Amino acid sequence: MKLFRIVAVVIALAGLHFGEQSLYAQADFYKGKTITVIAGTTAGALYDQWSRVLAQHMGKHIPGKPDMVVQNMPGAGHLIAANYVYTKSKPDGLTIIGSIVPTLYFDQLVGRKEAQFDWAKFVWIGSPVQGESQMYMRADTPYKTIEDVRNAKEPPRCGAQGTSDSAYYLPKLFEELLGAKFNLVQGYPGGPEIDLAVERGEIHCRSFTIEAFLSREPYHTWRKKGFVRNIIQTGKKRDSKLPDTPTVWELMDKYKTPEASRRLANVMLASGALGRPMLAPPGVPADRVRILRDAFNRTMEDKEFLADLDKRNFDLDPVTGEELEKIVREVMNQPADIIARMKKLLGVE
Repeated sequence: MKLFRIVAVVIALAGLHFGEQSLYAQADFYKGKTITVIAGTTAGALYDQWSRVLAQHMGKHIPGKPDMVVQNMPGAGHLIAANYVYTKSKPDGLTIIGSIVPTLYFDQLVGRKEAQFDWAKFVWIGSPVQGESQMYMRADTPYKTIEDVRNAKEPPRCGAQGTSDSAYYLPKLFEELLGAKFNLVQGYPGGPEIDLAVERGEIHCRSFTIEAFLSREPYHTWRKKGFVRNIIQTGKKRDSKLPDTPTVWELMDKYKTPEASRRLANVMLASGALGRPMLAPPGVPADRVRILRDAFNRTMEDKEFLADLDKRNFDLDPVTGEELEKIVREVMNQPADIIARMKKLLGVE
C-alpha cells in the first residue's frame, strides 16, 4: 500500500510537470504572434462589433498575450468566412471566427454544395449571448400585424444576405407556419446595408436578433421616431423589452399550425441557443483549444470587458464551448422528413 501511494504521488507530480510544460509551450507558441479574428460581415454590423470587443479583451487571457486583429470577410450570409476558416486556414489556433451567424448548419443539412464545411467538426470556443429574433416593419406600411401580411394582395419586401441568414429563413418559416407571404430580396453584403435599403424605402422589413435591435443605432433613433414596429418574435415567451409583440408560438396556436410544421420550427429556431458563436477550424491541438476556451470564459468575467459591454448596451448571456458542441451534435442529427421539409422551405431541389 505504501509503495502504491508513492507511485501515485510520482504520477501526479509527473502530470503536473507535463501540464506546466504544456502551458509554457503554449505561452511560447502564442508569444509575439497575432491571432486573426474573422468577422463574416461588413464593418459596423453587430457580428463585427462582437468580434472586435472580444478581440480587444480576450488576448490578455491567452498565455503569451498575443495580439488579436479583426479581418472582415463579408458575403453570402457569413458562408464565405465559414468556408475560408474551415478549408483554407491552418488549424494552429491563430485563425478563428469571432462571431458568426448560427444558422449556417441549414446549408449543410439541406445539402447545399456551397457549404464546404462540416458544422459539427468546427472547434466551438464559446458564445457571449443567446438570442431570439424579431421582425421589424416600416411603420408607414399597411402591414401592421401578421394578419395584415396574411391578407395583403402584395407581400412586403424583406431584405436578406443569403439563405442561411435569419433575415431570409425566418420570413420563409413564417410563411410555412402562419400562412403569411413575403417577397425576399437577397444579396445584401450585411445588415447595415439592409437597414439603409429600408430607410430608402426599397424594402419594408428585416428579421434578426432582438439583442441587435435593442442594442445600437439606427434602431434607438428609429424607435424614438416610431419609424418601425416589431410585428413578431421567435421566443416561446415574449421578451420583457418587447411586451406587445406576439410570439410565433402564440400565432401558431391562433392559426392552428399542424404538428409537423411545429417540429420544423423546433429544429430551425434551435439556432437561438447558439447565439453568436466564436469558433476555429477542425484540427486545432487539444491544448490550444483548452486555452482558447479558458480565455473566452475568463473574458466573460473580465471587469474591463463587462464595463465595455455596459457602454455599448450589449447583453451578456454566455454559452461555453462545451455546451455549444453538445447543441451542435444534437441539431445536426435530424431525420429525413425534417430535412425534406427544410429543403422545401429553403427552395432546395
